[in-house]
Amino acid sequence: MKSLYRLIAVCGVTVLVSSGAYAEDWQLAKDEQGIKVWLSDVAGSKYKAYRGVTVIDASVERLRALQEDVVGACAWIHECESQKLLKHEGDKAWTYTRFKTPWPVTPRDSVLEVTTRQEADGSLRRTLVEKPTYVPEEKGYVRVAEVEGFWQLTPKGPNRTEVTYQVHTDPGGSVPSWLSNKFVVDAPFNTLKALKERAAAKP
Repeated sequence: MKSLYRLIAVCGVTVLVSSGAYAEDWQLAKDEQGIKVWLSDVAGSKYKAYRGVTVIDASVERLRALQEDVVGACAWIHECESQKLLKHEGDKAWTYTRFKTPWPVTPRDSVLEVTTRQEADGSLRRTLVEKPTYVPEEKGYVRVAEVEGFWQLTPKGPNRTEVTYQVHTDPGGSVPSWLSNKFVVDAPFNTLKALKERAAAKP
């Protein structure tokens, strides 16, 4: 039963960019409240990749516990409507997330395969890859077509962790440029801000 809770939080239509997916030409887009967000063009895609970085006054273990509470993590993931675990097997988990979108854009849903790796130095890396055909599409939602990303949790001293949240996503369907441009900044910033606040609260 314990292993059942070794889950992975889904970063809401958000996550890692595999090496080589885009050039490392990151441009700083936002720097507020101790959170920095960079954007990068991705070859062959009209959507930018984003990278959010901050330092949180909490241990890697505390942040891991918050992420492994898959249902509860929806409260701090940007625009998350609901989230659940589909399957957990070894170091991999599959999660299903529904996201809110402003009218008239159709809400999105996403199926992520999350692979967790614990390093000898105490750091934790979660790699996320979209698996759009893992479960049938749901009526009233557009399935996210592609997500590649990661969470990196690196200890920086007692109860202090550097958190990197990096993602490139193709939301599928039609998305207005104003919304996609806003999302790539808001998603990492709001997610990291809310995670900070949740980590500061009493367990």
